[in-house]
Amino acid sequence: MMEEILAILLAVAIAAALYYLMKKAMTLVINAIAGLITLGLLNYFDVLSWFGAPDIQINLVTVLICALAGLPGALVLVLLHLVGIAI
Repeated sequence: MMEEILAILLAVAIAAALYYLMKKAMTLVINAIAGLITLGLLNYFDVLSWFGAPDIQINLVTVLICALAGLPGALVLVLLHLVGIAI
């Protein structure tokens, strides 16, 4: 009887932990996609040319920065690019 109760409690704890991790992971995925779409739209509409800067090259480094940092990472890339620090 005691083993069944412990097994049920353990299953509930594991389910709660998985739910929490998946909820956080989905937020990170959405943020990463938003960052990559932002860079793509900036390049597509030539927004940086309004400030006299060329487009940001989308390469492995910029994709990794946007994938890990999301929208704030894309904004940092844009600011660095406008200042003249190309990545």
